[in-house]
Amino acid sequence: MKKNILSLIKTIIVGIILVLYVFPFVLVLINSFKNRVDIVSNPLNLPKTYNLGNYIDAYTKMNYSHAFMNSLIVTVFSVIAIVINSSMTAYILVRKKWKFNKIMFFIFVASMIIPFQGIMIPLVNIYGSLGMLNSKWTLIYMYIGFGVALAVFMYHGFIKSIPVELEEAAMIDGCSIMQTFWQIVFPLLKPTTMTIAILDVLWIWNDFLLPSLILVEAKERTLPLSTYYFYGTYTVNYGLAMAGLILTIVPVILFYLFTQKHIINGVLQGSIK
Repeated sequence: MKKNILSLIKTIIVGIILVLYVFPFVLVLINSFKNRVDIVSNPLNLPKTYNLGNYIDAYTKMNYSHAFMNSLIVTVFSVIAIVINSSMTAYILVRKKWKFNKIMFFIFVASMIIPFQGIMIPLVNIYGSLGMLNSKWTLIYMYIGFGVALAVFMYHGFIKSIPVELEEAAMIDGCSIMQTFWQIVFPLLKPTTMTIAILDVLWIWNDFLLPSLILVEAKERTLPLSTYYFYGTYTVNYGLAMAGLILTIVPVILFYLFTQKHIINGVLQGSIK
């Protein structure tokens, strides 16, 4: 009886927390179909008609397709570079027993405790003096620098659990170090690679602070930046502003729903290793 009561209480608490988390999103969603008068009069009512006019206007006025492509380019190139560089670096740090490698690994780990806010002003000043601001490729370069440390740390722990005998057998068969890594080791890193890729996609796609410092011109803005400026322009028109917000967050939600099992599997694999 006690167990059933405790289970019921836990279910109720989880249900309440779920409602608290979902309610703001649902409120924005239902109001994105209304006009300003209906939202002001009663924001909790369901829309009388589901008119897509707000979404069409928001898509056009915030130049959604261009901003989406900017975010896609930055995210894809950054994540691919982080995965490739981090996996190869971690492999060398684990397999080569050099003192220099130990020092480098501790530097990677130590760099994770430095907050971005502490270095963002000097960073922007330096790159501004070099004329490298307002470029997607500068932004990608910075994301690689900020994302590699955690990825190396995660790969490092996983690679240590891979038997060296597999690599030795491949080398006996005539494989070079690069062939051994890409054909033997890297496929075994799939759970960690998926976890790193998904977490970095969510981080880079949603990031606002770094792009706001680097990207100045409207044509270079990523989706969060375009949404920010669009929302600031159409704050009075609540329905249009909320439609813009929904357009921005839907890709991230869909991506997470389709890849959440890989995140859970990657975390479990990492904890077991």
